[in-house]
Amino acid sequence: MRPFRAAEPALAQPLVLLLAGLLAAVTAFVAGCGSRLPERAFETRPTANPSGGEPLRIGIITSATSPVGGEAFTGPRDGALAYFAALNARGGLDGRRIEVLTCDDGGSGVGNNACVHRLVDERKVFALVATTALDYAGAPRVSAAGVPDIGGQPLTPAYDTYPHLYGIYGSSAPRTGKAPGWNGVLYGGTEVYRWFKAHLGARTAAVVSYNQAASAAYARLIADGLRAEGYRVVDEQVDFVLPNFRAVAADLRAQQVDVVFDAMDTHGNARLCEAMQASGVRVAAKVTNVQNWASTVPRDYAGSPGCRSVLYATGSSRNYDDQDFPAVREFRDAMRRQGQGQGQRALSQWQLEGWAAAMWFTDAAKSCLGEAGGPTRACVERYLNRAEPYTARGLLLPVRFEHLAEPPKSRDTCLSVARWRDGRGWVEQGDMNTNCATVPQLGYRP
Repeated sequence: MRPFRAAEPALAQPLVLLLAGLLAAVTAFVAGCGSRLPERAFETRPTANPSGGEPLRIGIITSATSPVGGEAFTGPRDGALAYFAALNARGGLDGRRIEVLTCDDGGSGVGNNACVHRLVDERKVFALVATTALDYAGAPRVSAAGVPDIGGQPLTPAYDTYPHLYGIYGSSAPRTGKAPGWNGVLYGGTEVYRWFKAHLGARTAAVVSYNQAASAAYARLIADGLRAEGYRVVDEQVDFVLPNFRAVAADLRAQQVDVVFDAMDTHGNARLCEAMQASGVRVAAKVTNVQNWASTVPRDYAGSPGCRSVLYATGSSRNYDDQDFPAVREFRDAMRRQGQGQGQRALSQWQLEGWAAAMWFTDAAKSCLGEAGGPTRACVERYLNRAEPYTARGLLLPVRFEHLAEPPKSRDTCLSVARWRDGRGWVEQGDMNTNCATVPQLGYRP
């Protein structure tokens, strides 16, 4: 059996459960505003070199404005737009221009349903690409319409629930539309914790969370995985409104913690690191995830150089700072062209994954060019469901969709790991295709 990519989606995304709690606080307000989004939420992105053929219309739904703050979820969209712009500049898909329609759902279920209605029902998009929705309430409608949703970020369990939805990290779940995973239970591996134990000798791990239901639930999940790998776990919880990170830092020092994991947002992480810096806490690693794997680290952790120097990120895609890799250089060149005149300077791992999602759609569509009438949704989905895993020219760990009747008990799973270095950016820690281990799969309810 070939190795799988790291972690089931919900395990790899600690922000997901935290945001679920935040959503509950804003749902009543948003619902009272009606279901109509402002026209600015829907944009048709200009594309270069129009061809004589009928454009192929693609939709991208993003929580570009949301309760979490601006640009928290725009990385995949921006990466996909850069890919399609480069594709159109080369003549499009067999001479057909890709017409991209974007929609900002505002981070609400109401707004998401409005985006789905606009793009799927009214604008009749062929497919969705690089969906990044804080509340993917419209997922059942996308699935019912038979619209392929390709390379989306699993911020909810939708990609492990519904057919026709293909998350960027793949899925082994049945995806019948009835319940997430296997009868409401998802599974994820312990490869992240195994790696830090094997490579840094970590034995004592702290898990820092808010006293908020979603954050605490994710923290318990991390702690279970750490204990399964033999760690001594130090649980730390702070008040969501008035967190006392200095008290946490003092306990981390007293407990002689080796590695710190968290179930918090970027702001909470930065404040925790500042408290660790002020208290003289030294650890082997402060671990973050793909959502914070970005070039904004110097700004985000400006007040904590000690913490910044041991900042690690883990994920399932090739480091966007690995400029020796040809597909990464192509991505970076396109992002640079896309950002000209717009003040775009930051790069992120989510942008690279959005780029990979657009590439995935394009490769699937290219496989159908020999068919009468051009690409069909059924043909595109045959490509997505094939037995051969997809790697986006080496940008992704092997992705596949299996529809297993029973969840796996263990897996040979691979992991992408990078460490931040001032002046150098993110430096990969071994090749992601060889950072592999056979690890148990632990069940949890999303």
